[in-house]
Amino acid sequence: MLITFLIILAPLLILVRPLQKNAFFVLYFALMILSAYITENCYFRVIALSHKAFLVFVVYHLACINTVTLMAYAADKRAAIRGTWRVPEANLHTLEFLGGWIGAFVGQKIFRHKTKKKSYRIMFWLMLILQLVAVYLILHYLKLIHF
Repeated sequence: MLITFLIILAPLLILVRPLQKNAFFVLYFALMILSAYITENCYFRVIALSHKAFLVFVVYHLACINTVTLMAYAADKRAAIRGTWRVPEANLHTLEFLGGWIGAFVGQKIFRHKTKKKSYRIMFWLMLILQLVAVYLILHYLKLIHF
């Protein structure tokens, strides 16, 4: 499982420069690798690149990316209150697009953050739509859906 996670995530971190500069994506990467390591050594093992490994990856991905996105919203809200360095909007939108839109939505509601800026809200919904289109295209390409 650890091998599967590294094969999927390492190229993203190595090849996509904006992700390298996104501290929250690096935190997500570390959480994913740690989760795979703990699961593999304490609970169960799966064959690398098997269907089970990909299913476990998806579950862990959704849990980790939404947790990290919620943490990013909390950090940005705290920084906004204190008047210190803020989390760039591009970083928040990247996390949303990678699957953290649920954490973003919850963060907006809990912290009452990024709810009034219209341009941000439009981009938030655009990221959600783009993510849904990407998921549809992937599932269609893998022939898991036929419409």
